[in-house]
Amino acid sequence: MAQAPIIDHVGWQVSDYERSIKFYTAALKPLGWKKLREFKWDGGSTAGYGTGGKPFLWISSGGRTAPHVHFAFGSDTRDAVDAFYKAAIRAGGRDNGKPGVRPEYHEHYYAAFVLDPDGHNIEAVTHVAVAAKKATAKKAAKKPAAKKKAK
Repeated sequence: MAQAPIIDHVGWQVSDYERSIKFYTAALKPLGWKKLREFKWDGGSTAGYGTGGKPFLWISSGGRTAPHVHFAFGSDTRDAVDAFYKAAIRAGGRDNGKPGVRPEYHEHYYAAFVLDPDGHNIEAVTHVAVAAKKATAKKAAKKPAAKKKAK
């Protein structure tokens, strides 16, 4: 039997549900996340965001979660981190750290930080080394094309 993920899902409450839904829908789109579920409960609302059909992040009405949370969304590329930052700022987020390398974490830690409408610190991060990606691309470009068989 396969081991279950260590964390199945996370969630927090927000002070303005509609504003937060617009923010998260726009900010997470460049990372491939979508709003997958939404339902009402006892006069409140909840939306689940995720990938591959599985909600992982739940945003609920009911008042701002305190203290603020910090959540980092993984990314495969630096371009996606950049796109997340731009989309989040356009959607009403506030800059909390422009995209860039954070060598204090490690040499390939590339991240952007944005405060959501309630002040939660939302991050997109990749750990992929640019040099490694370039070397892989060069190696793929050097492979000879498949030879066609003569008839």
